[in-house]
Amino acid sequence: MSGSSAALQPPADAVKPVRHPDAPAPGELLGAHYEHCFGCGPGQPHGLHLEARAGEGVSLTAEFTVRPAHQGAPGLAHGGVLASALDETLGSLNWLLRTIAVTGRLETDFARPVPVGTTLHLAAEVTAVAGRKIYSTATGRLGGPEGPVAVRADALFIEVKVDHFVDHGRQEEIRAAMNDPDQVRRARAFEVNP
Repeated sequence: MSGSSAALQPPADAVKPVRHPDAPAPGELLGAHYEHCFGCGPGQPHGLHLEARAGEGVSLTAEFTVRPAHQGAPGLAHGGVLASALDETLGSLNWLLRTIAVTGRLETDFARPVPVGTTLHLAAEVTAVAGRKIYSTATGRLGGPEGPVAVRADALFIEVKVDHFVDHGRQEEIRAAMNDPDQVRRARAFEVNP
């Protein structure tokens, strides 16, 4: 990433991330963390419908196909949609740590246009952890996992308690998520973004 700010540089006392023993196995599809999430939820008609798979260590891969509803300039993906795809991918990494975290900072570089109809191949990894701070990086490539880089991002996530969402979210959605009998889905509902 070119020009990352000092806020995205891990401090000297940062440690290497450790994959949680109960994290999904490498190759396993992570699935949507919440039905109505713009990034991964199947209940969002114009959402990204991003699908992420656990990788080795604290890494993952993901894909999403740019649809006409995602365009900015005619025939090209909107930059904000691409930033959202990177944010969703980076946020999904926290599931491998089994940590509830929100985006604190996201810096994105746009290297080349992403046409409508293109599948963006994303790869992300956590690079360091320092207390409640989680540092990560991602790239999005065209034409396949080894294709040319179209977008990339560095991010800082901050670990929070579930109270963050309970205190600030819409109560009817919070109650529905908290009452879900599936413990995994309930925990995942609160995994990314403020």
